[in-house]
Amino acid sequence: MPIKLKFLGGVRTVTGSSHLVSTDKSQVLLDAGLFYGRRDEFYRVNTTLNYNPHKISALVLSHAHIDHCGNIPSLIKKGLRCKIYTTPATKDIARLMLEDSGKIQEEDIRYLNKINRRMQLPLRRPLYTKKEASRSTKRFRSISYGQRFCVARDIFLTLYNAGHILGSAIIVLEIKDKTGARRIGYAVDLGRKNPPLLDNPHPPSGLDYLILESTYGARMHTPIEEAKNKLKDMINRTIQRKGKVIIPSFTLERSQEVIYFLNELLKDKAIPPIPIYVDSPLATDITELFKFHYKYLDEETRSAIQSGNDPFGFLNLRFIRQQQESKALNNDKRPMIIIAGSGMCESGRILHHLKNNIEDSRNTVLVVGYMACDTLGKKIVDKEPVVRIFGVEYELNAEVAVINFFSGHADKQVLLEFVSECLPLKRVFLVHGDEEQTQSLFDNLSLQGINVYIPNKNEEVLLD
Repeated sequence: MPIKLKFLGGVRTVTGSSHLVSTDKSQVLLDAGLFYGRRDEFYRVNTTLNYNPHKISALVLSHAHIDHCGNIPSLIKKGLRCKIYTTPATKDIARLMLEDSGKIQEEDIRYLNKINRRMQLPLRRPLYTKKEASRSTKRFRSISYGQRFCVARDIFLTLYNAGHILGSAIIVLEIKDKTGARRIGYAVDLGRKNPPLLDNPHPPSGLDYLILESTYGARMHTPIEEAKNKLKDMINRTIQRKGKVIIPSFTLERSQEVIYFLNELLKDKAIPPIPIYVDSPLATDITELFKFHYKYLDEETRSAIQSGNDPFGFLNLRFIRQQQESKALNNDKRPMIIIAGSGMCESGRILHHLKNNIEDSRNTVLVVGYMACDTLGKKIVDKEPVVRIFGVEYELNAEVAVINFFSGHADKQVLLEFVSECLPLKRVFLVHGDEEQTQSLFDNLSLQGINVYIPNKNEEVLLD
């Protein structure tokens, strides 16, 4: 029985993860993420499909980040009719994430079209709306870690804890025929060891093939104490200048981690009690889901929540829902910390905070996560002297600080250890990484005698 593996997205880059496993009887899609990039490319890539969604037997979702689940409403609009399997926590979070994605697209298009009308340019349409996103979540079905479940005529699914974000899963497909079974593992994305809030990843055994991320394939993460000291120094330095700290952050997991560590610094009296704003209705709702799905958290956090000790709440923290409250922060001249989405600065309220604060040298833009190539966030990390926001050029005068500790991705050492724990393997496929990161991990695995391969987008390979 030939098994085909097609790499649809998230190869040699870190956005738009999606991969197709096909047999003579079934087709199972692993993730359906949004590709991030320039606006025209965004629409072209996310609406051009090299397969027929109507023929998909099942979609398995590893976790609720938009670069893994964000194109599901588009697929449904194009004919996807199967069930979507994931963990209970991911099911609940993905509903919020997808609805927010549709809402942000509508808001951004509305704002952009105001400019286009003035400049007599063609009007744009969102990829999908909040209403369309909400309808798509009706196809979700939840299964627990370790539960073996038949998702297609000849394919069984088991999910294991990935330790990446709340509810994230390593996907294992067991494909059976008369000659036996093949086991395909999908660890995209994989968490780090001893992460804040979460338990460690659970490596599956007995795999024949492994599809593995390589986001930090050439890098090691900053130790936690070093990262906390760097965060403390950066905040105090900005406060002395009477500036604001602007933090672009993914509303899922990253915002909760940043809040957790800010709370630690405040309890230690390492930073002054300045106002801290989480400018995101979504982050508020997701934080509530952290409490509801507390069983997915590590023992320390579970105990704190069960004892009524809220690890995500303190007096000078305020969650902002209304746009008017968000806009009012631009006129507030006090030193403060503003956490806002999206994480790569491609959409959402962070764009308004950046355009209002990026030219002031008293302020700091704190980067706490990975920035993909060609995104506004990457241009800020590279300290380009002039950046474009909503089509207008702004001088980058604010300080730019980068703290990689907050990344939820495994670093080089953890990736290598994870592969060693999954051996023996017939082949490892490296995806979800910029080319230099992927190539470095490829070189290290090859030196260990492991059969490793870097696919191209839309490449299809046959599995033994």
